[in-house]
Amino acid sequence: TATMQSTTFGQLAAEAVPKGLYCLGNSLTMEWAKDPDLRHFVNLQKRSQKLIDNKNYHFCIFSDNVLATSVVVNSTVYNADHPDELVFHIVTDQVNFGAMQGWFAMNDFKGAVIDVQNVDSFTWLNSSYAPVLKQLEDAVTKSYYFKGDQDPKSAVKFRNPKYLSVLNHLRFYIPEVYPALEKVVFLDDDVVVQKDLTPLFSVDLHGNVNGAVETCLETFHRYHKYLNFSHPKIRSHFDPDACGWAFGMNVFDVLAWKKANVTGRYHYWQEQNVDRTLWKLGTLPPGLLTFYGLTEPLDRKWHVLGLGYDPNVDSQLIEAGAVVHFNGNMKPWLKLAMNRYKPLWEKYVNYAHPLLQQCNVH
Repeated sequence: TATMQSTTFGQLAAEAVPKGLYCLGNSLTMEWAKDPDLRHFVNLQKRSQKLIDNKNYHFCIFSDNVLATSVVVNSTVYNADHPDELVFHIVTDQVNFGAMQGWFAMNDFKGAVIDVQNVDSFTWLNSSYAPVLKQLEDAVTKSYYFKGDQDPKSAVKFRNPKYLSVLNHLRFYIPEVYPALEKVVFLDDDVVVQKDLTPLFSVDLHGNVNGAVETCLETFHRYHKYLNFSHPKIRSHFDPDACGWAFGMNVFDVLAWKKANVTGRYHYWQEQNVDRTLWKLGTLPPGLLTFYGLTEPLDRKWHVLGLGYDPNVDSQLIEAGAVVHFNGNMKPWLKLAMNRYKPLWEKYVNYAHPLLQQCNVH
């Protein structure tokens, strides 16, 4: 149908890396390779005690998009009362590792410490430990994600190769990646921060692991929307009317996470879903299962959603929002972006930067 076709084209456009961003990545990789001062600066940052000091405020971002990650860091720092108390833990992939390190070494972020790691160097994260990696090696799974010819009715967005990315599933391994930390705020790379986020660290989670904004003001964002309740394993463990919540701005109590063995719970459900009968794809359904009964609802002003697909998000809600989220296909770095929201993101991009000019990023 025409609707399906336009959805497919929209999806393809959302997955394509714009030329300017591709050029920026290449230019940064070259700068990183030839400039020993950048590498020296990064080596000094890696030795900073702040990286493991729980008196600081720790944020983690897992992304392969340098410009998007830069906006998240920039906007968080710009709106912080004490930016020098912030620590950003970024994980990217091998392809973008040099570029990401180069960008954060050559630009000023008001004294915040920024550490970039390469997910491909996490030797512990392998298919014998992580069920999702074992499944991603499976030919049937790959064909389902990439060919998408089995079931024409299955939502195109769920076959986005993004869902295959190890970076996308890294959110379930935060205590393994940061064993010394006690509390972290997780940010997706398609958010913009508009307020000081440090008060989030003192919100009482009442012993829960995950502080998140609930999304069931709209009735369809309940568990039955994401999970297959005709399956006995789902039916016997979960309430179909339980309220859904959002990934993208989450406070994680890492100590409570370890105590509740949350990663073990995630592994259990991921293994149960080897045939994709509990849920189709993505990280939210296993998140809803893993953090069931361990999620503390936050005030909705902390996380305003929908700027990547909904043209009618309430202006007052956006203005009051601590974090606004471009979830959906219309990302602010794409031509698809909605003009109404794009300035919220562009405010934190320095278009005068020589590399952005050189790569015609505008």
